[in-house]
Amino acid sequence: MATKDDFLIDLLVDMGQVTQEQLDGAREMAGLSGEGVVDTLVKQGILQPIDVTRASATYFGAEMVELTGMRLSDDIIALIPRHLAKKYNVVPIGKNDSGGIIVAISDPSDLEAIDSLRLLLHADVEVRVAAASEIEDAIERYYGSADNSLGKMIQEITEGEIDIGGPGGILAAADDGSVVDADAPIIKLVNSIIVDAYKSRASDIHLEPMAKTFRVRYRIDGNLHEVKGPPKRLQATVITRLKIQSNMSIAEKRIPQDGRIQMNIAGKSLDFRVSCLPTTHGESIVMRILDKEGIKLGLAELGFLTDDQQVFERLISLPDGIVLVTGPTGSGKTTTLYACLNYINRPDRKIITVEDPVEYVLSGINQVHVNESVGLSFSMALRAILRQAPNIIMVGEIRDLETASIAINASLTGHLVFSTLHTNDAPSAVTRLIDIGVKPFLVATSARAFMAQRLVRKICKKCTAPARLTEHERQVLQIDEATEAAGNVQLGKGCPNCKNGYRGRIGIFEIFQVGDVARKLIYEKLSASVLRNKARELGMRTLREDGIRKVLAGMTSAEEVIQTTVSELEQ
Repeated sequence: MATKDDFLIDLLVDMGQVTQEQLDGAREMAGLSGEGVVDTLVKQGILQPIDVTRASATYFGAEMVELTGMRLSDDIIALIPRHLAKKYNVVPIGKNDSGGIIVAISDPSDLEAIDSLRLLLHADVEVRVAAASEIEDAIERYYGSADNSLGKMIQEITEGEIDIGGPGGILAAADDGSVVDADAPIIKLVNSIIVDAYKSRASDIHLEPMAKTFRVRYRIDGNLHEVKGPPKRLQATVITRLKIQSNMSIAEKRIPQDGRIQMNIAGKSLDFRVSCLPTTHGESIVMRILDKEGIKLGLAELGFLTDDQQVFERLISLPDGIVLVTGPTGSGKTTTLYACLNYINRPDRKIITVEDPVEYVLSGINQVHVNESVGLSFSMALRAILRQAPNIIMVGEIRDLETASIAINASLTGHLVFSTLHTNDAPSAVTRLIDIGVKPFLVATSARAFMAQRLVRKICKKCTAPARLTEHERQVLQIDEATEAAGNVQLGKGCPNCKNGYRGRIGIFEIFQVGDVARKLIYEKLSASVLRNKARELGMRTLREDGIRKVLAGMTSAEEVIQTTVSELEQ
């Protein structure tokens, strides 16, 4: 350790990472504790582990790599067995032109580990240097840690330590689809995938059959992250198990199917909406995790800043009219509507919803599940519930003229109606309604507001730090240096609590309020672009402009807002 400390200390001093005064103090403390000087400097917080890693790479002339953004294939990971990767704390990242294995290691001075790998793998080993924390994360992600029940189970199955049995008998399922043996390894494996996804804060689980692999990915904060999946040979049995759980036909493999699963995880009751789609290499399964806690959010937790929240609270407290939330699939429209219903749900109000499907069961609210197979469509359900004398109606989505007409007529006869539309911005909802056949005067008379929304990732609170915008970001977002200096721009450094500096998501919003001037504009049947410009003149803040406010407030990053929104010039 002394030799290693000597060469690192000289280099760190030359690089300006350590002063002579700090070094003298660390040497004195190291002499008392028996630890190395470099370890003492790290413990004192004078050095960060990444500083030591970077100095080691410089000394040995090795290239630094970032594992966080890398996606390593199963073929590459298979180059080094799990036990060797864990023992020597290395990760294979590729092969060189001569057939040697390129590995990432945090300590390039560990010649014993490098030589041992050459001997054990019977191959040349080429070294790259990465942060120790990144190597640990990569080993857990691709191999599974000892504490990770999913990774451990997959590894044991792959290495043959757990006997799954032959196809057809492994599920121990009766003819009626009921599971006989709850302790069967395949059942534990499927449950472990679900539990692991929930603990990772995933919103979706994707199980995708590829040509040679069975890929498993979790959608976390809107982005897909690949995790270690079961061996390809277990593909059919894992899918069959999930189809049994979600009450799908295991005999039918030619057409798409939908189902639901209910599970208790960590004392919480969770629903999973399951979709099965036949693909070239087998049936693909996507499971949407429906966490009831998400619908209990207040409007502030959704991402509304104070002024927008006050406007929206006033709009959803009106006695009648229609309020439409717009945006693409996955933009959080349903969560916003549920948050609205929670806000206005009182004993003196009768609220009825028409949904396809009912994603969350809300206390005190009457919810109708659309069922086209028996003739219960949105329009039929809407006609029926109007005879139930509700005060407030929520329609999951306006899809056609009939549904739109009934919803608008309901809003004109003393009901407050909430619904959603698939449009890119708020003013486009007006032209969308007119395009499907609603008369302009009905839209102008009934509409109270149109709100577009998107979701952006939140900066992790545990590793956030002050940051500066790049010249490109300032130019694209049209933020001058004075405005940036007056704000609180932040970025997450990345920590065990988050994914690449982000944790969770919030909304950015575009609220088009329909007042007297806007009604006249709608009645004149203006084009979407003209209506948008007029709406901005009337004070509407665009999605990008709301995003910029949240960048300056340190809530999200400029990169997120740029990727999620478009400028006025691009529309």
